[in-house]
Amino acid sequence: MPQFAHTVGAHTYRFRDLRELLAKATPLRSGDVLAGVAAGNAQERVAAQMALADLPLATFLQQPVVPYESDEVTRLIIDSHQAAAFAPIQHLTVGDFRNWLLSDPVDSATLAAVSPGITPEMAAAVSKIMRNQDLILVAKKCRVITAFRNTIGLERRLSTRLQPNHPTDDTSGIAASVLDGLLYGSGDAVIGINPATDNVPQVVKIVTMLDAIIQRYEIPTQSCVLTHVTNTIQAIERGAPVDLVFQSIAGTEAANRSFGINLALLAESRSAALSLNRGTVGDNVMYFETGQGSALSANAHHGMDQQTCEARAYAVARAFKPLLVNTVVGFIGPEYLFDGKQIIRAGLEDHFCAKLLGLPMGCDVCYTNHAEADQNDMDVLLTLLGAAGCSFVMGIPGSDDIMLNYQTTSFHDALYVRRLLGLRPAPEFEAWLQRMQIFESDGMAQLGSAMPEPFAHALLALT
Repeated sequence: MPQFAHTVGAHTYRFRDLRELLAKATPLRSGDVLAGVAAGNAQERVAAQMALADLPLATFLQQPVVPYESDEVTRLIIDSHQAAAFAPIQHLTVGDFRNWLLSDPVDSATLAAVSPGITPEMAAAVSKIMRNQDLILVAKKCRVITAFRNTIGLERRLSTRLQPNHPTDDTSGIAASVLDGLLYGSGDAVIGINPATDNVPQVVKIVTMLDAIIQRYEIPTQSCVLTHVTNTIQAIERGAPVDLVFQSIAGTEAANRSFGINLALLAESRSAALSLNRGTVGDNVMYFETGQGSALSANAHHGMDQQTCEARAYAVARAFKPLLVNTVVGFIGPEYLFDGKQIIRAGLEDHFCAKLLGLPMGCDVCYTNHAEADQNDMDVLLTLLGAAGCSFVMGIPGSDDIMLNYQTTSFHDALYVRRLLGLRPAPEFEAWLQRMQIFESDGMAQLGSAMPEPFAHALLALT
């Protein structure tokens, strides 16, 4: 007999295991259809959501969706679970958990206290029975603060990653984009470059250049070259001024293996970065990126839906106390998130689940040109994430990444959402912007009336 069932009208829908139940309860997306795990129709989806709502949270500790013996991510989830933190909610069903999360007495401190007792599958499950407004409201209550050379995640703050990618890694082009972003108040989360040529000498060259800019102008931010973790370890061994270690991660051991990583390697890289002692106000040295569909694209999803796989990646992230985590939500393409509606929903899900699990979550609000989406869809998601307390978003010249060839958010977009919602940069970075006369000292995200003199010289010197 199937383990889970729910009757709608005259028809009883049966789900053979927890993995199938989670998949069938997921809001429609193209990746789950591609994987053959999506509900067959809306009625089956509603039946699965109702069956899921009646499921006790404790079930997720008793029935791992990927076997404990064969997957190190599952072992991490189970072995790091804190029973004392789980105790206040252990009696709840998934539906009760939703109501509890939305209740007024449950505030930021309460959510932080229970976070170590919440598994990724619990977070994914409750998100599947929540409306968009529920995801926004609960995420807004989650407060996750991290620090390296500035403090990210404080109340009423929104940081940005300045992403000055260049198709040939030309240092003048990179420097011009860095300058452009700084003049619009972007870059407090990180100045992070995806190298076009991904090898250790190039990593050392770029990170050294970025460090020179940061040190010359005493900018309270951090740099990162988004290369493979093994390249970063080698760069550190060569004496490169590495601030943050970057790595793409996923929610199963097999998917991470496809990235060429495992938990031991991530631990080694974190230790290497910590040994440099480059932080001034904190020691969060890791930067992770995720995205729905990565496990499926590697044929490493174990029959799970892509959103549950994504949530499991957050267990990997939180084990290493990162400064930054973000979902590159629409980058992987329409095979996984078909249109603007699916991208918006996925972005809100990812942000909610990560924040609930205690991560400093940001979002690359993006899409590829062959998806059924446009910049208006991104405006909607950006605004909703700003309202939800997103830690950071991307800042890219013209919102068009000329190296990775996808559409995302610009320096102007970050200014828009800061002004609209009364959000400010990280406090240390904001003080620097005011000191350099880039922002008005009495204005919130208000640009100065003219290009500040130090940066006029910087433009000539660096480009």
